[in-house]
Amino acid sequence: MTWETIIGLEVHTQLSTCSKIFSGAPTEYGAEPNTQADAVSIALPGVLPVLNKGAVERAIRFGLAIGAHIAPRSVFARKNYFYPDLPKGYQISQFDLPVVGMGALKIQVEPLSGSSNGPGKTYEKVVRITRAHLEEDAGKSVHGASQGMTGVDLNRAGTPLLEIVSEPDMRSAAEAVAYAKALHTLVRWIGISDGNMQEGSFRCDVNVSVRHKGEPLGTRREIKNLNSFKFMQQAIDYEVQWQIDTIESGGKIQQATVLFNPDTGETRAMRSKEEAHDYRYFPDPDLLPLDISEEWKEQMRATLPELPEARHTRYMDQYTLTAYDASMLTSSRDMADFFDTCVSVAGPANAKLAANWIIGEVSAQLNRDGLEITQCPVSPLQLSSMLIRIADNTISNSGAKEVFRTLWSEGGDADVIIEAKGLRQVSDTGAIEALVDGIIAANADKVAEYRAGKDKLFGFFVGLAMKASKGKANPGQLNEVLQKKLAG
Repeated sequence: MTWETIIGLEVHTQLSTCSKIFSGAPTEYGAEPNTQADAVSIALPGVLPVLNKGAVERAIRFGLAIGAHIAPRSVFARKNYFYPDLPKGYQISQFDLPVVGMGALKIQVEPLSGSSNGPGKTYEKVVRITRAHLEEDAGKSVHGASQGMTGVDLNRAGTPLLEIVSEPDMRSAAEAVAYAKALHTLVRWIGISDGNMQEGSFRCDVNVSVRHKGEPLGTRREIKNLNSFKFMQQAIDYEVQWQIDTIESGGKIQQATVLFNPDTGETRAMRSKEEAHDYRYFPDPDLLPLDISEEWKEQMRATLPELPEARHTRYMDQYTLTAYDASMLTSSRDMADFFDTCVSVAGPANAKLAANWIIGEVSAQLNRDGLEITQCPVSPLQLSSMLIRIADNTISNSGAKEVFRTLWSEGGDADVIIEAKGLRQVSDTGAIEALVDGIIAANADKVAEYRAGKDKLFGFFVGLAMKASKGKANPGQLNEVLQKKLAG
């Protein structure tokens, strides 16, 4: 029988507030250990939590962005467990009454290279989101700080998190990665998180189980704290195969929390998986229920930008871009804004040209230099000026690449660079005809071979003509004149 993979994700997104969720302590990354741990963070006797309004507003914005139900009243609870970096002995979270209820996220799934999902075409899928609830982060155990000892850094304790829980709707590593990427794009797009995975601002726990199609859900194992899309793919593929091999060899899957080791490419059990009753949830007596009015929701809705899905659709409808082009351009809000600025200057007729350059040359050079689009040395206005000169045949594609390289390394103005480097394209039909006539006269034997049916020689003549014009002849006009003249 065919095995089916069942995957659900729990994503911890650190919210972009300047202070913690229940106190005024700062949340900057990289501070010296325990320098951002205030009285609330370290749970001194008698301190009381005060809810951060900015964290709530970010949760509301997320809920609105995924079309979710925003609870008019939600409740904070104490999630009790013992851990060295949890000073209170409990974590303030939400349980049965979260701020964000059921919503959904539409994703574009592209089969992954090297994944067990195998080859295939990109397709669309909707992943249901069960809930998103507010909670505080725990501290951090620092192993090896002193020989034979483990230190505790409480800077992170109390940092606001939005835990986003999906339904088990994904059926492959490719779908899980596509969902995680789409979610990562969205939280940055609407400005609720910086999404920095290296700093722990976007951490994924992946629940994986397998079953034969049509059978009840299998026992799941949770892969904790994945902070790389590449590692997520590898961890899921390994875990799926491990579970299948275990069952087929007569074993049983035990519910557990596991960790992925990127060095070995394997998962290993960390502890048995706790259930909700193990945490002894109960409402936090120090925090009043959170009431969210319709007016507050509408205020937050007004702050939302055009969302990735809407902009993706607009690019395809308004500019007739392909789904791939639209997906690449909406991979980040900064990239989409860069494109929109280019089109506003170069004109809608040059939208496809702008897309090709941004997805191609611009992105490639950014990758080579390790830069983000916000750090691009070539501004949208500079790029647009160059695109206009490509569109009006002032410069050829090869000439444009030279202009682009100069803009990247030296800055300046496209028109000035074109004139300074003599890159203006020859588009005068008379001049091109005279050039072609000279080439035909000097290569009578090749002309005879071409007219006798050796069509491949056409490229030979194009090469001679481009060399004679020092690359400045308009390729379209040159080809047209050559075809006419060679036909006799």
